Amino acid sequence: MEGRNDVKEVNADLPAAEQPSIEVNREKNEITPHNAMDKPCACGKQGCSCGSEAVGATRPSYVYAIGKVVHRFPNRSIELELAQATSRRPEEELRGRTREEVIHNALTDPGNRYIARQICYVLTIEGLETYMLVPTDPLDIERLAEALRPVPTRGGLMDIDVVIGRRGIIAPPEMCNGLMVPIVMVDQIYSFDRDALMKAIPRKKGASEDQFDKTASAVFDHIMQIADNAGATDEHRALNYLAVRYDEIYHRTQLMQDNNYSYSAVDVRLSRLSGTRKIVDVIFTYENRVNRSTQQWFVRVDVSEEFPFLVSPMQQYFER
Repeated sequence: MEGRNDVKEVNADLPAAEQPSIEVNREKNEITPHNAMDKPCACGKQGCSCGSEAVGATRPSYVYAIGKVVHRFPNRSIELELAQATSRRPEEELRGRTREEVIHNALTDPGNRYIARQICYVLTIEGLETYMLVPTDPLDIERLAEALRPVPTRGGLMDIDVVIGRRGIIAPPEMCNGLMVPIVMVDQIYSFDRDALMKAIPRKKGASEDQFDKTASAVFDHIMQIADNAGATDEHRALNYLAVRYDEIYHRTQLMQDNNYSYSAVDVRLSRLSGTRKIVDVIFTYENRVNRSTQQWFVRVDVSEEFPFLVSPMQQYFER
């Protein structure tokens, strides 16, 4: 698949020495890496401890991705086992149902949890299989199963899943029937459809609801369609965080449009406030429709750890 090779490049920045082998335990839904980082501490210096830079610890690779969770069968056995479990359900529960509804109902049935634990959960972004999802807490497997919406809205294009976690190595071929994409250990996942997201954005008094919906949808689309936005870089994590958690970017765009400006670009730069923490400036550019002059507004986001957060609210940006 053409897109799959592109996805592999997500981990291309890892040296060969840091591409560990892994041990997959599907019964417990656990993945155990084996590499040089697992060796006992042997620093020998005063104040040295495991996890410190002195023993070669590296900053985790975080993911804040927006896509759609789909399922894949790791092998033929699991696929047939699910079919057999489905056939045991009352016929009236199956008649007239779509395939997606039947699979969703089967995997969310507590009696079939042994199957749900062994299904592969894959996050697709722009239709490309991008990440293999593994919950850090096995009890969260139900949340992944629930993310497989039974009736996709408009062909599934309107369903949205936000995945927050830590990116690991490329999945071995035996893990999911030959699918080799980066593994993400999922710490948080929440799902909604696009219409619900748009309606959840607070409207300011006097704003046209129909026009605001169009503006918010256009801004969201632009962020989602930025090239290679797999939510793995600090820049893309900041953008995705703002897209689903900060409504002011939509209100500012609508206000600029009311003043005859068009939203034209978004840029992410390392903030001058960055020091011990990683802070980025997300800059939105608007162009006047009459004289082509531009106006920029920006917001600061801290992306130092797994969960980004706002540092300063949206304000006008001036080049220095």
